[in-house]
Amino acid sequence: MTIAKFRDGGAVMSSQEIADLVSARHDSAKRTIERLAEKRVIQLPPLVEVKNHLGQTVEQYLFSGEKGKRDSLVVVAQLSPEFTGALVDRWQKLEEQVKAPALPGDYISALEHLLESKRSERLAIEQRDYAIETKAEIGSRREATAMATASAAVRQVNQLKEELGRGLRQATVAAVEKIAKRKFGKQGFRPLKNWCAENGVQAPKVHDPRYGWVRSWPADAWAVVYQIDLAELFGAEGEQA
Repeated sequence: MTIAKFRDGGAVMSSQEIADLVSARHDSAKRTIERLAEKRVIQLPPLVEVKNHLGQTVEQYLFSGEKGKRDSLVVVAQLSPEFTGALVDRWQKLEEQVKAPALPGDYISALEHLLESKRSERLAIEQRDYAIETKAEIGSRREATAMATASAAVRQVNQLKEELGRGLRQATVAAVEKIAKRKFGKQGFRPLKNWCAENGVQAPKVHDPRYGWVRSWPADAWAVVYQIDLAELFGAEGEQA
């Protein structure tokens, strides 16, 4: 069952009507709409519940106004471009009905028709507003959860890098040589060790699969002795990964 009602004095077209127009499954049309909205190609239209011809409650997206008309054309262009002209004709027919709506001939039937139209219009608006509020609340919760999860993951990665001697605050000679593609020689650690001794800084030991336990030298030592910025060096590594 398609929706051909009018809202705020303008025509409304449903995702079901679009699917019927291009001979596509309604769930396929809805997925196309949602995918385009996620990519910000179109604006996600309101989602409302209506009764189909079997009396079942189904969800349909509603396109309205010039923005909705434009977005519906984008959707059809994705589903079946050859039906773009038919969609334009359908919008024109709906807009003509807005200008001169066809009402039943007798007065009582006309009033009943108007009353039913207003009830359906109010229900559609209420359902649309509820759907928008619900989606916004769910979206906020998901975003907060995703941000918290991402922050925890970043902290874990940074901690692991520090433990492995290839972090932003300290790093082993082997780790720096690998990323910087530079060799410091067998005594390359000596200047770093001397700097730590002169400045009263303790270089912690970290595990290395080749050498066992080795020293992880602080960022300040690398900066002064070899003019190497660990934050820049290992930050660039993360970007490349």
